[in-house]
Amino acid sequence: MRTCDALKTTVKLCMFDLYGTIVDMQAGLTEAIRPYLAAKGWRGEPGRLVTWWRRAHFENSMIDALLHRQHLPYRDIGRISLAYTLERAGITHTQDEVQALVAAIECLKPFPDVIAALERLAQRYRLVVLSNGDPDMLEAAKPHIGFAFERMISVAAAGAFKPHVVTYRTAAEIVGLAPHEILFVANHAFDCVGAKAFGMATCFVDRRQRPFGDWSYQPDLMVAHFTELAEKLT
Repeated sequence: MRTCDALKTTVKLCMFDLYGTIVDMQAGLTEAIRPYLAAKGWRGEPGRLVTWWRRAHFENSMIDALLHRQHLPYRDIGRISLAYTLERAGITHTQDEVQALVAAIECLKPFPDVIAALERLAQRYRLVVLSNGDPDMLEAAKPHIGFAFERMISVAAAGAFKPHVVTYRTAAEIVGLAPHEILFVANHAFDCVGAKAFGMATCFVDRRQRPFGDWSYQPDLMVAHFTELAEKLT
């Protein structure tokens, strides 16, 4: 693991996960689905259903990556996962309703601490996004994020979902840097593990106060939020 001083010396670019790291996926999707569930007469907690949806999405994206077949778009994985979740919850639904709810991912807002921290980091580093989202979804998200990254890279360029090694390798090639010159920042342990295994430095944003796990690919930096990240790297 590298110290903050070492990171400041070697890192030229910060690469961020988007969903759950830059934008608040749990809160945003919970608010988006709440009126839909109320109209359906579902009495459960909307946040719990969103958690089921996100877990199904993660599992299905990993299945897709392991099949080594044609890469399914993120939007299709979302549709499959939400339809499954609604069926599991006993909620009748149409495909149009599912697609409309999945589209809410494109409108998610950043966590309150993100923009000021990014503006501070931008004074010293290049800043990009590497996301499992489809290219058109990332384009649609830009006005809702409110910060102009150098570029927003979709894993579609690599043909696999993170944490497949090809996603990080492709992103490094796109930005034209060696892995050790990149700090990958994510709120998800799996993403940090994937980036670190490839050779990038990593930062785990522990917003949810959960253990990282006993991986051999430990993050170089662990922070509670983006404000702390900016303070340690600038």
